[in-house]
Amino acid sequence: MSHKATILVTDDDSSIRTVVTQTLTRTGYNVIPLGDGASLMRHIENGDGDLVITDVVLPDANGLEMIPRIKAIRPNLRIIAMSAQTTLMTAMKATEMGAFEYLPKPFDINELSNLVNVALKENAATTYNADGDTLDEHLPIIGRSAAMQDIYRTIARLLNTDLTVLITGESGTGKELVARALHDYGRRRAMPFVALNMAAIPRDLIESELFGFEKGAFSGATQRSAGRFAQAEGGTLFLDEIGDMPIDAQTRLLRVLQEGEFSTVGGRASIKSDVRIVAATHHDLSQLISEGKFREDLFFRLNVVPIAIPPLRERIDDIPELANFFLRKAVEANLPDKKLSTKAEEHLKRYTWPGNVRELENLMQRLTILAVEDIIPPSLVESEIADTARSLAPITEDGGIGGSVERHLVSYFLAHKGRLPAVGLYDRIIREVEKPLISLTLDATGGNQIRAASVLGLNRNTLRKKIRDLNIDIVKGGRR
Repeated sequence: MSHKATILVTDDDSSIRTVVTQTLTRTGYNVIPLGDGASLMRHIENGDGDLVITDVVLPDANGLEMIPRIKAIRPNLRIIAMSAQTTLMTAMKATEMGAFEYLPKPFDINELSNLVNVALKENAATTYNADGDTLDEHLPIIGRSAAMQDIYRTIARLLNTDLTVLITGESGTGKELVARALHDYGRRRAMPFVALNMAAIPRDLIESELFGFEKGAFSGATQRSAGRFAQAEGGTLFLDEIGDMPIDAQTRLLRVLQEGEFSTVGGRASIKSDVRIVAATHHDLSQLISEGKFREDLFFRLNVVPIAIPPLRERIDDIPELANFFLRKAVEANLPDKKLSTKAEEHLKRYTWPGNVRELENLMQRLTILAVEDIIPPSLVESEIADTARSLAPITEDGGIGGSVERHLVSYFLAHKGRLPAVGLYDRIIREVEKPLISLTLDATGGNQIRAASVLGLNRNTLRKKIRDLNIDIVKGGRR
């Protein structure tokens, strides 16, 4: 740099001003510390400063709302916005208004220093939305954890692009919410958002669902039908559970991504496509690639910008905020208005949440019905979580299958008190358990008796005899 850059640091917290000023001064910059928006605007109007670092909440102004005013005076001046209001909306508003970067508080001072270096060296293109559209403050992506802050910043950077995005994460983490945010607040928001879950469509129908089909293309195709690509034209196509897509359909999707055109099933003409693709999966695609179930070239086409959503157990500090959000949402659905006690929130934070955010929402809805008082007690939360944990327990744990059988037998003896069968109860119970066990094992092994015998730990001849004695039909995968 030919001159010593001057940085305008605006924050009403004197301790933050001091730390930032000392750090950037040691780095070699001139720093002008300021405590309010009016002081900042005076320096901007005087032509001072090569970079602005400003808090969002100032005593006399909103730092984000000041950005368009600053840009009107100094269009090329880069602005870094800081905020303790660490939500997705803050990150997106900062990007929309034209901030070079958004930094959530508390921040790493070294990260800020590196960001300043980048901001002063690069030419940043502004992304201010001049049409004045406002953002919805009720977007249900909740969380202030560091992992969620990274996701917010990535979403904000993608708002004015058409880059393909691959969202990964366990089931129930909120992958579709992220896809909706990319569409609803991006430049295609006035156009359709179309979603297709690959796991929910029969594999032989996926291509016709995606690309449409011509009349007579296959049995039952009595008229021409538009596919999801045509329905999403100009907008966003969200391909959920992309890992379940058949290889043939993957090949056709790759062509669309490479050439921007497709043809209907049974059709010959090429149709131009202007669609932004957002894909999601809970699978490990690298594993599917190694198994030959997913095309590597398609993976690279989809994985232009990856967004990995962490499971709820890895962001436990977000749980109380999410839980209270779902309680408010329940009220909107005409369910009782309930609140969580502090101890109840602590119980929620100690659970591992195998079903992630979706499981938490379901529990909150259930608690609004079960709780007698307005404040949900910790005992009820603990009880409901324990019931869920028991229902999900592996069969090797105490209370698994053994517990289920015990509960069944207790009910049986109570119902038949005084009139139990004279003989044969043991064989009857064993038979009732044995038949579904063998039948379902045959289902799981596709009717392969050798494999089923190995899984069950039985001799193959023994298994054959049991299949015959229990009258199990294995013609259609194990079940009659």
